[in-house]
This record gives sequence, C-alpha cells and structure tokens, in this order.
Amino acid sequence: MSSTPLDPVSLTQEQIRFESVTPHDKGAQAHLKTYLQKMGFTIYDLPFEGNGGTYPVQNFFARLGSTGPHICYAGHTDVVPAGDVTGWTYAPFGGEIANGKIYGRGACDMKGGNCAFLAAVSRYLTHSKTPGSISFLITGDEEAESVNGTVRVLQWMSHHGHIPDVCLVGEPSNPSLFGESVRVGRRGSLNGHLVVTGKQGHVANPHFADNPVPKLIRLLSALTSHVFDTGNAFFPATNLEITTVDVGNTAMNIIPAKAEAYFNIRFNDQWTSDSLKQKIHALLNQAHVPYDVRLWGNAESFRTPPGSWVDLVLSVIREKTGQNTQGNTGGGTSDARFISRYCPVVEFGALSKTIHHVDEHIDIDILYQLTDIYHEIIVRYFKMT
Repeated sequence: MSSTPLDPVSLTQEQIRFESVTPHDKGAQAHLKTYLQKMGFTIYDLPFEGNGGTYPVQNFFARLGSTGPHICYAGHTDVVPAGDVTGWTYAPFGGEIANGKIYGRGACDMKGGNCAFLAAVSRYLTHSKTPGSISFLITGDEEAESVNGTVRVLQWMSHHGHIPDVCLVGEPSNPSLFGESVRVGRRGSLNGHLVVTGKQGHVANPHFADNPVPKLIRLLSALTSHVFDTGNAFFPATNLEITTVDVGNTAMNIIPAKAEAYFNIRFNDQWTSDSLKQKIHALLNQAHVPYDVRLWGNAESFRTPPGSWVDLVLSVIREKTGQNTQGNTGGGTSDARFISRYCPVVEFGALSKTIHHVDEHIDIDILYQLTDIYHEIIVRYFKMT
C-alpha cells in the first residue's frame, strides 16, 4: 500500500523529457516501471520484433493482484516526431509549464493519460487494497507500424492468463470540450497504392507514347464517385480520400512512363478489410484499363456494445465534468481495435485538438480532472463487481 499519492503533473513533465519518438523508447517505459514496482506491481518486459515489422519494439505488462475482477489500462509511450523545433514556443521535450499548461510532445497523446492513470492508482492504493487486479499494458508501437506492440502483448497475455475483464485506453478522446466524448468504437482503415504503367515520350509525339495519366484519372474517378454506404446509428459513412497523385515529372514536355496514387478508406462496421478489398477491385475493373493496386491495413472497425462497463465510465465522467458525455466512434484508429477482440474496451483521455501539432500541451486542470475521473472509475468498478 502506497503512503503518498503520485503527482500527475510532475510525472507528465518527467515523461515528456524522454525523447521517445517512435519506435525508440529512450527510457520512458523504465520510468513508469520504477513507480509501478514501488507500488507492488509485477512487471513483464515484452520486447517483440519480426512479424512483418521493420524494427524491435519495447513493451511491458504490469499487474497488481492475481484474481478477478481485473481492470486494465492500455497506453503507449511512443510519440510522433516534433517536426521543426524552431516553431515550438517551448522545447518539445522539455515538459515546461506556462500559462497553466504542460508543453511537450506527448503531453496529450498520450503521456498525460498514462501518468494520470498511474497517479490515480497510487491514490487508490493509499486507502484501499484491490479486491482483484489492476494492470497496465504499455506499448512503444502505437504511432507507427502497430505490429509488434499491443497486438503481440495481448497474445502473450492470453497465453499466460492475463486477459482483463474490462479495459480503459487513455487516448485523447475529446475534440473540443473535456468530458464530451468517450470512444466506444473506431472505424477501420485501409490503404491503397494504385499504379498505371504507360510509355514515356514527347508530348509533341503522343502516337509514339502511352500516357498513363488519363487512365489513372478514370480509375480514381471510379473510386471517388462511388457511395460505399450512408453510415448507420453508430458510425458515419465510409469515406475514401486520395492522399497523393504523382508521375515524377521534372519537365512539362514529357509524357510520363508511370502514374501512381495513394488513397485511404475509413470504413464502418458494414465492411471488413476483405470485403472492402473485393469492392475496390470491382470498382477499378469498371474503368477497363490495366492497373496494379496494393491494398493493406490492420485496422478493422469495432464497437463496444452498451453494458455496465460503458455505463460506469459515462456516468463517472458526466458527474465529474458536468458534460453530457456521449459514446461515439469518431477519430482515427487506436490500439483499442486489438483489445476489443478480448474484452469490453472504451477510450477516454485528454483533449485531442493539439495532438501531433507544434506546441502540443495539456491543461494542468484537465490533467488533475482526468486523474480524479480515473480514480473514481477504479473505485466504482471494484464496488460494482
């Protein structure tokens, strides 16, 4: 049992100072493990590589208790690059405090959430002994390939009897107002790389060349003009966006030899990756031009159905923030998509409006509120079960 609760502000400052740009850890996970070990958690270091990934990844699982009920917190310590550091008001890995905010890469996404839950657990343990288990699933691979992180740790957890009854992911779930949103699902994501091969030539002699650009336009038109669906009560409509189109030309008087485009589809639960791939091929075939396409992704859509876990989280947030908190499936992808295969999972964290931006920051008031909410969720979960 801990004697003094941890301070989420100083913890977050310390975490930000580890320059853990994905896939490098730089000591961020060891920092968290130090505090967890002091609280009596058993630590399992779980580095993974291979599995189609291009680099090794640091992960760990920590558990206090050996029986149910079992609540797990899932988060990541890796962050996206800072970009042009000259554009930052404060050093991106300095964890500086100004105007009631902590500045730094990962402040919201999601080192602040990790530290808030760590502080919430330390507060809980100052006056209670857990009647079940509390665990942490921490990965260093969420912001990149996501093949040697959470998905591999969950496989290990399943094999060793550590699958929780419920899971909370600390992703920044609130677009504008703290307490407005809990993610109870996410859309899937599928990437595409489309290539049309022609024959290079001079624009003055098109009969000696084969221009691939008009063909690529026809193919892209077939994709963008199609209405995949109109959404449903839980998800918005499936959406395809073209992200790049390129021919590699450096001169205006050349018919290119190749034209290519990349696109991404965010899809709802009316599709799977496999059914969507079949649909993409069918649409492209309607253009009646030769093409090559590569389709890939490891993010299926999911939704946690209503139930006692979702209701508990929503009720705590509504009471603590005064917001009419709603469960939704907005935002991008997250590692919750892997967890959803094993247990009910929801996502709640800080504001998302500065994540991946220059001058990413978290309000200190929000960090304390988040810690308070996490603590109350732990208390009520064990009372409920």
